[in-house]
Parts: sequence; C-alpha cells; structure tokens
Amino acid sequence: MAYNIDLAGRVALVTGASSGLGAQFARTLARAGAGVVLASRRLEKLKDLRARIEGEGGDAHVVELDVSDHDSIKAAVAHAETEMGSIDILVNNSGVSTTQRLQDVTPADFDFIFNTNVRGAFFVAQEVGKRMIARAQGHAPGSFTGGRIINIASMAGLKVLPQIGAYCMSKAAVIQMTKAMALEWGRFGINVNAMCPGYIGTEINHRHWQTEQGQKLLDLLPRKRVGQPEDLDPVLLMLASDQSHFVNGAVIAADDGFSL
Repeated sequence: MAYNIDLAGRVALVTGASSGLGAQFARTLARAGAGVVLASRRLEKLKDLRARIEGEGGDAHVVELDVSDHDSIKAAVAHAETEMGSIDILVNNSGVSTTQRLQDVTPADFDFIFNTNVRGAFFVAQEVGKRMIARAQGHAPGSFTGGRIINIASMAGLKVLPQIGAYCMSKAAVIQMTKAMALEWGRFGINVNAMCPGYIGTEINHRHWQTEQGQKLLDLLPRKRVGQPEDLDPVLLMLASDQSHFVNGAVIAADDGFSL
C-alpha cells in the first residue's frame, strides 16, 4: 500500500521556528501543503523563513512568541488562529540548554531551562489543546476535529548525558507530559506524541563537530555520525498526518541508536 501525506487545508503552529530544527520542521510541513505559523522571539529570522517558504510556493505567517511568558503564549495562539484559522498541528519545539556539571547549576540556570523546556512547552500545548477540545465538543468552529501535537523532546530525555543533566531532566519531563496529555486528550481525537532527536547537525552547531571535543563525541556515537535535519522529516510527517490516527502517547527516538 502506498501512502501520500497531504496536509493541504491544515494549519500547523511551529514554536522555536526561527532556526535549527524548528525552521526545518516548518519548511517540511509547508511542502506537504500545510499553512504554517512560524513562532519565536526573533521576528526578523521568522520573516526570512517566511520568505523562503513563500518562495517555494508555501503559505506561512509570522507570530511573536516567548514561551516563558504565559500572556505571550495566549496572545500568540489567538493571533495565529485569527490569521490562519484553527490550529490542527502543533510542533512544540522551543528548547534551551546550558552546559555545566550538576554541582554548578544555579537557580537561574535551572529556571532558564525548565521555564522554556517544561513550563513553556506545557502551556503552549495546553493553550492549543483547549482549543482542539472545544472543537471536538462542538463549542468552536473548525474544519478538522481532533488534532496532532508533536512535542520535541530529546534522546537526552531517554539517556542521561554528562554536563547537561538539567537539560536531560527537562526533556524527561516532556516525555511524561506527552504521555499524560495523550491519556487525557485522546478521547477528543487529539494525538499527542514525542519525538526524541539525537545529535543533529544544524547551522547552530556545525562548527562544533570540527573541534577536538566534537570529534571525541562523534567517536562515541554508534555509527560515528550526526544526523541532518531532513532525517527527521519522515517521523514528523507521519505524526502530523491522518496516517498516525492509531499512534498516541508514543515516544519515538530518532537518534541513530544512541539511546540504546
């Protein structure tokens, strides 16, 4: 049986879309036909990405979003739905990290990581989820009942790594958050799943892999290579599509086997 993933008529909100994996996720969804709302704090980067998507024939809108600010979340989601219609797909991608041993983590470091990776991710999903639930109950308009929420966790949520322990803890929380949302919201036709990427080469980290420290890390990887952003496209599209209707609460590692 052949599958053709067509997201025409769907609206996707991608947080942390200004660079890295978020930008790739947005372009991939747009190429599959979805109207994409690009959200982050860096508006100029978003505008550049919007121009690229529109240049490829896609449809994109820009919205400012600071996931550490609850009022910003509510305003951004409302703005997104006003501009493009009800949100059918959420790619909950915003994330940050710091690098230090656990004994050196300060309260400011801890709050910086957890306010974005856990608190921010939760309240973005909650705000979108409430609107999806309202549509499922017939209390809000929308052409698509149900929805797809894809929380971007990390293989660091499955396997503890040195010097990023607080980040690992935060992504483990995202995995449990995903399961809790899948359990509660599944009856409304909302599928909530987590993707756990491994080491992916992006414009943010590409120089690191040329350093001595980066080469040492490569030697620890099962196949001594990093992935490319497009390596995540098949998982993303499957989870965003109708074909994932029986996939709920899944935690999918896309890490070349590193978390085994």
